[in-house]
Amino acid sequence: MKLSALLSLVAVLVLSLSAAPAGAMSPNEKLIYDVSWTGVKAGTTVQEAVTKGGEIHIVTTTRSMPWLDTFFKVDDRAESVVQRGSGDRFGVPTYFRNKISEGNHRKLKEAHFDQQKLKVESRDLLHKTQRVDDIGPNTFDPLSIVYYVRSLQLTPGKSLHVDIYDCKKLWNTEVKVLNREEIDTPVGRFKTIVVQPVMKADGFFNRSGEIKVWLTDDALKIPVMVTTKVKIGKIKAMLVGGSYWPQSAQR
Repeated sequence: MKLSALLSLVAVLVLSLSAAPAGAMSPNEKLIYDVSWTGVKAGTTVQEAVTKGGEIHIVTTTRSMPWLDTFFKVDDRAESVVQRGSGDRFGVPTYFRNKISEGNHRKLKEAHFDQQKLKVESRDLLHKTQRVDDIGPNTFDPLSIVYYVRSLQLTPGKSLHVDIYDCKKLWNTEVKVLNREEIDTPVGRFKTIVVQPVMKADGFFNRSGEIKVWLTDDALKIPVMVTTKVKIGKIKAMLVGGSYWPQSAQR
C-alpha cells in the first residue's frame, strides 16, 4: 500500500457535494480529520476556509503521526484563493499552490487562473517549468471545488460532473450520489448523504479502490467521513473536531 495515498486521503473531500445554497455555509470553517489504516491512526488533516474581504482563502494540511515519521514523514500543504461571486454564486479560483512532502517524494506547483481569457498558467517550482492550458468557465482547483459544489443541487440516484484543474490537466470528474445513511462519529451521530467520486487524475486524485464520502444531510453538508479500499485493508478519514456550524445552527 502506498502510504502517501493513506495520508492525503482527505483531499478527496474536494468532491463533497451540497444541496444547500452557498449562503447557508459559514464564512469561516475549519475541519479536522483523523486518518487511519486498519484502525491505526496514521495522520491528521486540517482543512480551513477564511473569508477576507472579497476573497475566500482555503488551506489544507496533512501531517503524519510521530511513529510514522521515522520511516515515512508526510508534511503536505495546499492553498487556494477564490474571488467571491455575487448573490448565490460561489465565485472562481484565482490562485492554487500545492506542496507535497511524503518520504523522499517532493512536489511544489502553483497555478494562476485568468477567468476572462479562460486560461491557466501553472508552474512546477522544483523543475523550473511552466505551461498554459485552456479552461472552461466553470473550472476549479482541487480545494475550491469542495466549496463550489456545496452550492449545487443534489439528487440521490443521479451523477454530477465537475471540472478540476490540478496543475497538470483539466479533468471532468463524475460523482455518483448513492443513498442516505445514519452514522456515528467522534463528534456525534449524523444523518448523511453518501456520494462516490470516480477519480482518475494524478496527485490528490490518484486513488485505487472504491471511495465513499458521507455528508451531513442538512443545509451545510459537512463531510464527516471518507473511506477507501486498498489492497490490504481500508483507509478511513473521520471528522474529529473544528468549527463548522454557525452559532444559529449549533447542534
